[in-house]
Amino acid sequence: MTDKIVVLSTCASEEEAERIARLLVEERVAACVNVLAGVRSFYRWKGEVESAGEWLLIVKSTRDRFADLRAAIEKAHSYEVPEVVALPVVEGAANYLSWIDGCLSA
Repeated sequence: MTDKIVVLSTCASEEEAERIARLLVEERVAACVNVLAGVRSFYRWKGEVESAGEWLLIVKSTRDRFADLRAAIEKAHSYEVPEVVALPVVEGAANYLSWIDGCLSA
């Protein structure tokens, strides 16, 4: 197991997704953020089943940066309850994992 994580979050628009992705990288809480268009989400909200077109953020970071990353997403996000889910990176290419560390260093 590594200290690296992949964080998933969805956004309501392309503009919001790009703004949050850039913010996370600029603040050094993420090494890289992929923005995927064309995601369709189905979920329960306030007692109703809803669906929406969204943009998915795939964020590469570390466990020790998660609290700051989560706070940055929550502050910048338009959703009342934004998705912020961290998945552990069990293994990875050593040079890529080192690159993540380098990107998060000040």
